[in-house]
Amino acid sequence: MKIKFLGGVRTVTGTCFHISVNDMQMLVDCGMHQGEDAYEMNKAQFQFNPGDINYLFLTHAHIDHSGLIPRLVREGFRGRIITTSATADLAEIMLYDSAHIQEKDAEWLTKKAARAGKDIIYEPLYTVDDVKTIIPFFERKPYGNIERIGKGIKYRFIDAGHILGSGTLEIWYQDSPIEKRIVFSGDIGKKGNPIIKDPQIVETSDYVVMESTYGNRLHKSMEESIDELVEAIKITFKRGGNVLIPAFAVGRTQDILYVLNSLVREGRLYNLNVYIDSPLAEEATKVYLAHPECFDEEAVKLLQAIKGDAVKLHFTKSIEESQKINKIKSGAIIIAGSGMCDGGRIRHHFKHNLWRSECSIIFMVFQAKGTLGRKIINGAETVRVLGEDIAVKAKIYTIGGFSAHADQKELLEWLSAFSNKPEVFIVHGEENVSIEFESKVKENFGFITYVPQKGEEFEI
Repeated sequence: MKIKFLGGVRTVTGTCFHISVNDMQMLVDCGMHQGEDAYEMNKAQFQFNPGDINYLFLTHAHIDHSGLIPRLVREGFRGRIITTSATADLAEIMLYDSAHIQEKDAEWLTKKAARAGKDIIYEPLYTVDDVKTIIPFFERKPYGNIERIGKGIKYRFIDAGHILGSGTLEIWYQDSPIEKRIVFSGDIGKKGNPIIKDPQIVETSDYVVMESTYGNRLHKSMEESIDELVEAIKITFKRGGNVLIPAFAVGRTQDILYVLNSLVREGRLYNLNVYIDSPLAEEATKVYLAHPECFDEEAVKLLQAIKGDAVKLHFTKSIEESQKINKIKSGAIIIAGSGMCDGGRIRHHFKHNLWRSECSIIFMVFQAKGTLGRKIINGAETVRVLGEDIAVKAKIYTIGGFSAHADQKELLEWLSAFSNKPEVFIVHGEENVSIEFESKVKENFGFITYVPQKGEEFEI
């Protein structure tokens, strides 16, 4: 087997791994890049012929893992996209949303160029019609079943505990007299998060491709994080401002709703008006409710949270409804995408609230290098938002305990389950983080490790 690391190495976006074995070509994920130079990177030619790919294994639906699938199909992929049922459902709505945003952004940029006297036509990476064409390619598989695809290759997904439907992928292959196994961790979830089950473990493998997003840090406990959230909301409302929470429509939004409802029912917060300014979040919530097989014991509480029985919950669909939120000067909790603030409606709310010292921005998800969210967290005094320079005067909070990713301790615990000594490829982390995590893996387990460069290929 040969494995080539095409994205999601020494960075946290654009995940894509290419496998060649027994005259088969396969991909694990086909994600979109985010942050600086992302547009050009996403437009770059694939480092393989899409028409030669037999299978694409999709570990979960987040855009940094799924976002270039419509381009892949448009450019000739005719194989099968193998994933869990929940991931297929979420990927469909997320990719439609991604295409819609790209079409609108391209239209806006083209008009902006025309007003500046420039004859430039911006094209989206793919369109809504492109997304329609990919749906028949999905093949849905349950957790735990070992499936065969011929030529000595078997696979199965187990629950990665990251978002609904997320999977750790095991592949068995035989290109020599001895069968070998490679495990792709996918994004590993944090234990104890609401709704989703804790990540499952694998006990033996020859090779492991391991994520390292939070490989150099520890999360606060959920209890500490909830305390910090309560304090941030109370202080902001006392100052007469709004609370803005950039969140991925899938995963964090559902968890935040659950927590806020619990806090009101417990009497720690009162009379909350929560605006979910994301049509995708409402659709994603419906998908969550359609897949109780992925729930932990919090399922009943989830149903209560979604109904908004304790908070006053407002879903906005149209642009007009979204714009009305910006007339609210205080007392609102506004949850909007995108999670890393490089797209979606959160930018419009930043334009109206980021410069106001009485407001607060609460970051609960990882902010990749080069993204708007990362610049704000890093202390930028002004940032460029929708073509304008906006002062950063709002109070900035980062609350890591709500993360969908395991921290360093939990990543090491996941690796400790291996009873043998697999060789470990460390991916999906910023370069310094992956290197630091590699040293921890060596120190704790003595495994042979690699931190691949983009485009690097290994024969295993």
